[in-house]
Amino acid sequence: MRTITLSNGQTVEVECLSCALTGGLIEPEGGVIVETEYFHAHQDVAYPIKGLVILASKRHFTCLDEMTESERIDYMDILTKIRKAQREALGIDYVYYFYNEDTTHHFHTWMVPRYKWMSEFGRSVESVRPVLLHARNNMNHERNKNEVRSAIKVLAEALRN
Repeated sequence: MRTITLSNGQTVEVECLSCALTGGLIEPEGGVIVETEYFHAHQDVAYPIKGLVILASKRHFTCLDEMTESERIDYMDILTKIRKAQREALGIDYVYYFYNEDTTHHFHTWMVPRYKWMSEFGRSVESVRPVLLHARNNMNHERNKNEVRSAIKVLAEALRN
């Protein structure tokens, strides 16, 4: 068991945070954006950026080539639907996608929107980490977190339709 401090300050003891999130043992702050048979989408509110989505596998694996055919189809389908909802419901023009295979938990893809305020950090992959840290360190106030929670609800509603 590991003790993990969540973005809201609550601590939990779990074997795997991703299993706890995708299995419904821990409710992500702001709620689940969308869930399929194989994947679970939520926002990591530790980085309070409207429309930032983490799409995580329910099954424990770390590499793209470890997906079953059904998982690959579901992954591309839900990833595409989330992106369409980001564009249509939240007006997000550009998104950076990241996944890494040296994680200690489930396969997951970060969908990080680009906003005009991020330009001061550059327009390349190297700019994403400073953007995330800026959001965590400077945008973690109630007004912005409420906007992020509202965006989560908007995305969830758009994906239900």
